[in-house]
Order: sequence, then C-alpha cells, then structure tokens
Amino acid sequence: MGRLEDKVVVVTGAARGIGEAVTRAAVEEGARVVVTDIDDVGGAAVAASLGTRARYLHLDVRVEDEWVATLGRVVQEEGRLDGLVNNAGITGFVEWPERHDPEHATLEAWRGVHATNLDGVFLGCKHAIRAMRATGAGSIVNMSSRSGQVGIAGAAAYASSKAAVRNHTKTVALYCAEQGMAIRCNSIHPGVILTPMWDPVLGDGAQRERALAAVAADVPLRRMGTPTEVAALVAHLLADESGYTTGAEFVIDGGILAGAAATPR
Repeated sequence: MGRLEDKVVVVTGAARGIGEAVTRAAVEEGARVVVTDIDDVGGAAVAASLGTRARYLHLDVRVEDEWVATLGRVVQEEGRLDGLVNNAGITGFVEWPERHDPEHATLEAWRGVHATNLDGVFLGCKHAIRAMRATGAGSIVNMSSRSGQVGIAGAAAYASSKAAVRNHTKTVALYCAEQGMAIRCNSIHPGVILTPMWDPVLGDGAQRERALAAVAADVPLRRMGTPTEVAALVAHLLADESGYTTGAEFVIDGGILAGAAATPR
C-alpha cells in the first residue's frame, strides 16, 4: 500500500510542470487525484494518462464560485477531501511582457500576478478548510518559492505574492490548530526547477543550453532541480507520516539559500 492509499487529493495547476509531477506521484502513492487547471486539453490529458485514479475538473483559482463548485463536487462524489496542493502560479512575464521591477511594473501586472498566486491560494485554503471540517483532518500544501524569502529586483509582483503565500500558510496552520482540527498547512519553496515556466527565459537551441549552464552555475549543486524532486516532498507532506508538521516551510533549491556559493572540488 502507498503512503496516500485512498486519500482524496486536489492539485491545482496540474496540467504541466510541478503540478503534473505532484499528480503522478500522488497516484503512484495510492491517492485518488482530481487534476485541475484552466488548460482543459493539458489537464484532461494528464488525468487520462493516469487511469481511473485521476480525473480532470476545470478550475480557475482566481474565481471563488469555481472553488465552491469544484470542492463541493469532490466532497459529494468522493465523500471527503484529504489533501489540497495549491500549485497554480504564474510569473507574469508571459501575460505582461513589460518590465517587472519595482519602478516599471504596471498595476495591471501586479494585480494579475497576485490574483493567481495569492488570491488563488487564499481561496483554496478557505474552501479546503470548510471541506475538511467534515473529517476534521487534512493536509494543505502551498507552493511558494525561493523568491518568497528574498527580494527579486526584476520580479517584484512574483516575489511579493510568494512571500505572502509563505506567511498565509502559517496563519492557516495556526487557525486550524486553534479550531482543534488536525488540518495541517505547510509551504514549499522551490528554487530553480526545470519546468515549462522557464521556457520564456531560457529560449531555444544553443541559447537555451547557454542559459541552462548559466543558471546552473549559480546553484551550489550545479544543476537545476526536477519537478519529481519537488513532488516527492509534496507527497511526504500529504501523507500521515508528516502528521506533526504544520506551519513549516521547506526550501528545495540546491543550496542557494544556504548562505554562500559552494564550488565542488
């Protein structure tokens, strides 16, 4: 039996990247997973590739009515909600290609990034708590970022939104404990993980290879991380084995935030 045997888990932004990897890891561990995204084609394809333990539902994390409908349907059809992974997020670079530094970022871009990255997490936590009250237990995992712990000059909105996710995670954890519920909430802070989100930055062909090498050179472990490495940590936090862990933050960045560069001999 897997660590998540028969647990009901919802993953947002699951059509690709870390969300897809989390979905696959959860199914491998025995969970019944609801794949959600606004990319209906990609999300449905991920669910279909995983057989009967996964299915797809459309969910725009910015819209509260969609959260109510989605989690309501999950509880009605599955009987409960055991886990939520608030993974959906954007950098804003694709949607608003102008500069994102504190001087030049537009209010539209600022609000747009926060709407997905922060409002989406707030709404997910809010309605997951309500859905989990029936059993009084569950695990919420919020995807923050290394950028939520340090300033990022060229990504003001992204860094701000991820810092807020880090803080809100702790608030949710304390609230649930105060309510006497075994609903845990923790945040994960990935560093440079090779996902499609990096494509606009890395480019193609020889340019991509040079960019990958440049990024890796700034990581003490001298490589980018993989979605499956993040997914393994998510699976641990969803499982009962992490039952005494709440309000915590987990950095997975190859050593970047350890404090100093390390040059392998």
